[in-house]
Amino acid sequence: MLRSLDILGAALPWVYAFFIRPWHLRWGATDEEVEKPLPGDELVPEPAIESTRAITVNVPVEEVWPWLAQIGQDRGGFYSYEWLENLAGCRMHNADRIHPEWQHREVGETVFLHHAFGMKASSFEPGRAIVLEGWGAFVVDPLDERTTRVILRSRTARGLGVLYYLLGVEIPHFIMERRMLKGIKERAERQGKHPHSLFTQVPGRGIA
Repeated sequence: MLRSLDILGAALPWVYAFFIRPWHLRWGATDEEVEKPLPGDELVPEPAIESTRAITVNVPVEEVWPWLAQIGQDRGGFYSYEWLENLAGCRMHNADRIHPEWQHREVGETVFLHHAFGMKASSFEPGRAIVLEGWGAFVVDPLDERTTRVILRSRTARGLGVLYYLLGVEIPHFIMERRMLKGIKERAERQGKHPHSLFTQVPGRGIA
């Protein structure tokens, strides 16, 4: 048994490096999406690590974008594992409605990941993309009038931080991003079936 465990332990890093890692770095993305330039690529022009992940959402792009526009700990959350984020003290609450007052960001504005820190929005293109310094691009790409691709791209710069990313961040980052993509898809498609509940109802004021 000990010998079998030794063999398994020796094999796992190679299995991860050659099979699991290439899969999760491009989870859901097509070859074209992996290769094409996206907003924010210029922030890290020669990355040590790049991930491109994507999902298909079966509603028009204008019904998907508002969910991305309102991301942030102090706004709509990140639609991922809220309980896990809150174990880290994030005080996260993922919205299940579109909030019109959360639909705009100024370039340079901080998008909070935690109540105590966040990342600067280096680009905000309504209906197209939001780019966060230190994370990457969140992009909506229409396939047709009724279908949208949501693409997330992250780039890690060369340097000492690469080792920290590989050992401590890469796998949790994938787990949370994958859930985020699925969370956006679930919310947008659910609202697509009930369009009259798209916006938040404010008592005494009608639709916000």
